[in-house]
Amino acid sequence: MKNKIKVVIILILFLLSASGSGAEDKFGVKVYAGAKLDKDTSTWISESFSSEAFCYRTSDSVEKVVEFYKKEPGMNFVGSTKEGGMIKKDKIDITIQSPWQDMKTGQLMKDTLISIVRQSEGSQTYDEGGEEK
Repeated sequence: MKNKIKVVIILILFLLSASGSGAEDKFGVKVYAGAKLDKDTSTWISESFSSEAFCYRTSDSVEKVVEFYKKEPGMNFVGSTKEGGMIKKDKIDITIQSPWQDMKTGQLMKDTLISIVRQSEGSQTYDEGGEEK
């Protein structure tokens, strides 16, 4: 019985630590409701750009996701189109795009990708109009 309790406690701690390692906990950026973490795309962006990235996918439109992030405190809206948008919060870039290309498979994806990326040291920063600071 004691071993079962230990296993359950370890499992609960593991699940809590796994769920607490996303953009919300690390960057203070709320994750769009219902969006699912895409580990492969997160890893690809992190490794390709020497940054820390969390990428999420949703079936909602770019416009709906952009509106969500524009309403969040501390966000600086850079701009958007029907296919994508960019919002910043300090050294965090939030890009929203649809369609988007899965770099691992080359496949064009039709859902909406939300990339939340912390700029590495020495990265360029931009103002609300998209101009380099």
